[in-house]
Amino acid sequence: MYAFLLSTAVIFVAELGDKSQLMAMTFAARYRARDVLIGITVATAVVHLASVGIGAVIGDQFADYQGAISIVAGLAFLGFAAWTLRGDELTEDEAAKARNSQGAAIVAVGLAFFLAELGDKTMLATITLATQEGWLGTWIGSTVGMVAADALAIGVGAVLGRKLPERVITVGAAVLFALFGVLLIVDGLV
Repeated sequence: MYAFLLSTAVIFVAELGDKSQLMAMTFAARYRARDVLIGITVATAVVHLASVGIGAVIGDQFADYQGAISIVAGLAFLGFAAWTLRGDELTEDEAAKARNSQGAAIVAVGLAFFLAELGDKTMLATITLATQEGWLGTWIGSTVGMVAADALAIGVGAVLGRKLPERVITVGAAVLFALFGVLLIVDGLV
């Protein structure tokens, strides 16, 4: 349960202001929100299953070095904080692809999200969490956290006409990442 709650919170925060949220809003302008959410959920579940697999293997192989892994994970979260402050933008080409995707909406959204998430900070954060937490809770929690953040983006984007307080969201997410990073480093040193 702890792995589920922690990964839900961390990935929800990681997804705030991410390019994936912009993609979700773009897809929602063209397709039904239900189809967009189904595509996002399937793609996220697949990417995050691979992520927790990678993280679990790393955590098992280096179980004797849990303190060092905590420190490295903490440093990674500080890096995610900096990455978040740097920002993530949807290019015009990516927006055009989202608007003009051919085929079924669910497949188009799912494939776009799958490709966008490979190597993204949410994938890396999921790997990092899975090095120390249970894989099942981390997988389900990270999937729920990401889908919830993207669903929020779709809803808020529709209500507010896509005018999100980007700077506040970006700084808030970065601060939370930095806090998780510092806590992990302290845990590794103790």
